[in-house]
Amino acid sequence: MPVDGAQLWTLNQRLLAVVMDACTEELTELGLETKEFFVLAEVEASPYPAEIATALLLPKASVTVYVRNLVAKGFIRREIDEADLRRHRLALTDEGRTARDRALAALAAEYDRRLARVTPQDRVELQRILAVMLDLPEITSSSS
Repeated sequence: MPVDGAQLWTLNQRLLAVVMDACTEELTELGLETKEFFVLAEVEASPYPAEIATALLLPKASVTVYVRNLVAKGFIRREIDEADLRRHRLALTDEGRTARDRALAALAAEYDRRLARVTPQDRVELQRILAVMLDLPEITSSSS
């Protein structure tokens, strides 16, 4: 029986939404809205707002608002880019790193709670499939 790619994509999106919804309380306690969390989590990998917008598929204007909010909350700071003094790059503050790590831990716990319904062998296969879909090198799992 053929598998519908759009249906798989929809199921994946639904799973991500359910996990995020389950973590809303923890994010709120940390002072984060959902999209602010995603921006905060992306800062180290993409230190420029335009890069964050591209990575997260968000409008640049929205990222500007989230960055402004995160700066006001003390989670990130703007720094002059030493390589190009006309640009500002973003950096996590200690508070931002702590908030990000706590939020990621909450998300991981909720995802793990749902993943516990899947056999260890199927988890390994899911990891392998996702890595293939993302063109990542083979991932070895230390937790399986």
